[in-house]
Amino acid sequence: MKVVIKQWNAVAAWRWDMPDDDVCGICRNPYDSTCSKCKFPGDECPLLLGECNHSFHMHCIFSWLRQESSQEKCPMCRQPFKSKAQDATGEAPEPDNDSALPT
Repeated sequence: MKVVIKQWNAVAAWRWDMPDDDVCGICRNPYDSTCSKCKFPGDECPLLLGECNHSFHMHCIFSWLRQESSQEKCPMCRQPFKSKAQDATGEAPEPDNDSALPT
């Protein structure tokens, strides 16, 4: 018996490697969804993990840290927020100009 494939329709799904019940501590949306600033999940709305092991959507934590009342502390544990993804200069990655939030 010979089988000929005439058409192939691939379907894919993705998800962050996080527990199902985890949500962003700021916007309260699941990590697989987007923050309130984004239309689509994924690379445009990445997660940032702090040294305190709390995770947030990148746009959510950047908006939080810009507020004077945040005192640049994690909203969950109130420790100074430092991203585990910091570079050698000690600065957290900034969002690109397309996704930057107004100050």
